[in-house]
Amino acid sequence: QVQFAESGGGLVQPGGSLRLSCVASGFTSDPNAIGWFRQAPGKEHEGVSCIVIGDGSTYYADPVKGRFTISTDNAKNTVYLQINSANPEDTGVYNCATVPLTLQGLCMLYPLVNDWGQGTQVTVSS
Repeated sequence: QVQFAESGGGLVQPGGSLRLSCVASGFTSDPNAIGWFRQAPGKEHEGVSCIVIGDGSTYYADPVKGRFTISTDNAKNTVYLQINSANPEDTGVYNCATVPLTLQGLCMLYPLVNDWGQGTQVTVSS
């Protein structure tokens, strides 16, 4: 059974930084791509960023472009999300999930999950 364990969240001041980690387990073969998603209070999950495991290509949603960086350590089965210049709109529970590829081999922010895990809480506040 595929599982993800997210960590690294916490309270950060506006303009601050945080690095989230997502450790994947239970895969019988390497996933094609992994994405980060977040859910703000009272809202649906929103795609944030994704990365193709094979070639490292990435995609960022417009609200986080230039501030967030996604990366992987395949030896550790871990995907990271570096959050810089955090703002209050970044507040939410962050989860990771496998995502599909387009025909061109790009990752898509569409979560392939039945149920979300616990995630990690990020709160941006002064």
